[in-house]
Amino acid sequence: MINYFFENTDPIEISEKISPWLNDLITSENKKLGEITFIFADDEYVLKVNQDYLKHDFYTDVITFDYVKGKIISGDIFVSLHRISDNAKMLDKDFEKEFLRVLAHGILHLCGYKDKSEEEISLMREKEDHYINLF
Repeated sequence: MINYFFENTDPIEISEKISPWLNDLITSENKKLGEITFIFADDEYVLKVNQDYLKHDFYTDVITFDYVKGKIISGDIFVSLHRISDNAKMLDKDFEKEFLRVLAHGILHLCGYKDKSEEEISLMREKEDHYINLF
């Protein structure tokens, strides 16, 4: 099950195609959907989560908390809608495409992908692009 919540931000419409697309991503990675919760929020809310739980003092577009057990993918994914909007403008992309990238990014973390090294970042971007193109 995939759940969507909004904290400290106006709700946006989540396309009915999003959950099946994310489930297909998970299945394509040879995993099974457990329970995933997306918490969409403003910059300050996500910054506070970053500070309190990860001891990072910077804004970010996505934070993923992994509750994966074996092949069953579960987790909480905090998403800053403000960061997505700002990043989309900065990268000259539309909001929807950047929104999909961030959702895929969070799910890919739950599937075991990292993004610390250049090689990991490259693979993560390749996977994000692949799944965005399937949307």
